[in-house]
Amino acid sequence: MKTAYFDTIGGVSGDMTLGAFVSAGIAVNDLIQELSGLQLSGFELQARHIERNGIVAVKVDVVISEQPHYHRHLKDIEELIDRGTLNGAVKERAKKIFRTVAAAEATVHNTDIEKVHFHEVGAIDSLIDIVGAAICIEKLGIQRIYSSPVKTGSGGFVNSQHGKLPIPTPATMEILKGYPTVLTGIPYELATPTGAAIIRTLSDGMLASENMTVERIGYGAGGREISEVPNLLRLLIGELAPEYSTEDLVSIETNIDNMNPELYPYVIEQLLSAGALDAYLIPILMKKGRAGMILSTLVERARIDTLLAVLFSETTTLGVRLQPVGRKKLPRQMRNIDTSFGSVNVKAVLHEGKEHLHVEFEECKRIAQQHKLPLREVYAKLEREIQQQ
Repeated sequence: MKTAYFDTIGGVSGDMTLGAFVSAGIAVNDLIQELSGLQLSGFELQARHIERNGIVAVKVDVVISEQPHYHRHLKDIEELIDRGTLNGAVKERAKKIFRTVAAAEATVHNTDIEKVHFHEVGAIDSLIDIVGAAICIEKLGIQRIYSSPVKTGSGGFVNSQHGKLPIPTPATMEILKGYPTVLTGIPYELATPTGAAIIRTLSDGMLASENMTVERIGYGAGGREISEVPNLLRLLIGELAPEYSTEDLVSIETNIDNMNPELYPYVIEQLLSAGALDAYLIPILMKKGRAGMILSTLVERARIDTLLAVLFSETTTLGVRLQPVGRKKLPRQMRNIDTSFGSVNVKAVLHEGKEHLHVEFEECKRIAQQHKLPLREVYAKLEREIQQQ
């Protein structure tokens, strides 16, 4: 599986990201040609080799030749990306990153995401960085992205159109909220909103292991020399060996032969709502020939007491069996895709480098009720559309 790993030695920014990709083998002329699909004028992309602490890196600059005095909102940015001739996957990836930036700005300024505006010069710079990164990812066939904890500066200030802002800037911190981050104490803006958004939006987090065969290495340079660290973003590209996620779980089981069977669906629903990873019934014959059920549920250790409370309050059981079990699972995530029924949540499962999309029952049920269609027809139509995508 083709994988990219961002090592934020000296932070991350949009231009450092492009520099790392160019250093790793993306030809500048190819990148410029692809960027022409934006159908945007008023800028020039320049790249040069420089040294940081004896390490040769690529410094990419977006030189703005026109400086109009108006703003673009998120809708304008997305329309600009959509009407270009870029690859469809590049468009979606770039818009997703921009939405991450806009959502953070909206939170910081307590406004709606639609009202967030990007200053024109900054918007062009960010457009080239974000779309350029999306192009590089597509050209290299990268399927998964990981990073080190994102290093940020702290203790200093940076000038903005809103005046002086603390480092890390509020937008950067909002973007990185919930993502592993290191405050270095270096009084410079090591991580910019654009760089943070690229990683936060596209990364699957930290690598659980180092089982990666590195094929390309790239170094993107920041704009200044920093005495504390080399001002570099290191990019490793290679193959990540197939690896299943491993979990240590607990199986909770109980035998029941004296409960109204109409209650079982409700009990299972309550168990799943309380955090059970799975819950099911197995019919059995118990002592004295009584018909009974094994009620079995799978749970993380931290939720054992919560599920026991459900079992003892909602069933007639007087005791349960607890057994530690191991589970290996394929990587999966929920994703929104566009269909003839609108945006639909599907489960994306990765296996042997290929992504498989699966429709979810609750989504099909929602659509069937909303459009007054047979459930089986909704299933069939969504599965056809997913196969086409």
